[in-house]
Amino acid sequence: MHEWISLTDAAALVQDGQTIAFGGMTIYRRPTAFAKALLRRPARPKDLTLLCFTAGFESDILVGAGCVKTVRSCYFGLESFGFAPMFTEAAQRGSIEVREETEASLALGIRAGIAGVGFMPSRAWIGTDLSRLRPDVQTIRDPYSGEKLMAFPAIHCDVAIIHGLEGDQHGNVRINNNVGVDIELIYLADIVIATVERVVDHVERTLDSTLIPAPGTNYLVHAPRGAWPTSCYPDYPVGGGEFLRYVDACNAGKFDAYLDAYLSSEP
Repeated sequence: MHEWISLTDAAALVQDGQTIAFGGMTIYRRPTAFAKALLRRPARPKDLTLLCFTAGFESDILVGAGCVKTVRSCYFGLESFGFAPMFTEAAQRGSIEVREETEASLALGIRAGIAGVGFMPSRAWIGTDLSRLRPDVQTIRDPYSGEKLMAFPAIHCDVAIIHGLEGDQHGNVRINNNVGVDIELIYLADIVIATVERVVDHVERTLDSTLIPAPGTNYLVHAPRGAWPTSCYPDYPVGGGEFLRYVDACNAGKFDAYLDAYLSSEP
């Protein structure tokens, strides 16, 4: 079953210490309005684990605000706008845990979580020193061939948030074809929240979009421009000027002032 709720009520679903995942990819179709709503809460969440195949602006402001304990991502940055400044500072200072991940370890851990098994075997990482940084990733022997493999433990996710173009009263959601791992997150997470640009009578798949049919999401939220300043094709492009303002403010030690202004802005 699905339910349409407000952005404020959706943000209230996140509890301290949970693992949350953001959909989208790098600086495209990220659920920034949801991240903003988390930071507008009277009591901001704390000790979160961020699970992002790629992490960007929406994750960086949470790190800067002190909400994040652990990061699990194979990329954390602002693409052509450079490093994610608050993550970079926190990682260098050692104030957050950065769990070593690659595309393979995340994909295999997510697959194991979806399958309901404890691990997923692979040849990935064989011959590298990555396992020294991740003692929870152990070696096993294939019972049929005797080949040495890596056993990547299952990944769990409490809440996943994706952003889409449209949602309807039946619970269907349309996203663009830059899907990232949004589909996998829907199967992985205990709770799935979709923020959408528009509410329509009936969502239909088009050539440049992907349909997430009901009951893929538990909660839907109407959030126009809910991905800005990241892009949401074909509705709006990347807000390059805002990214530059953000980076300049962080580099000048003015993150708190930027965040105050950002949280007081619409949406």
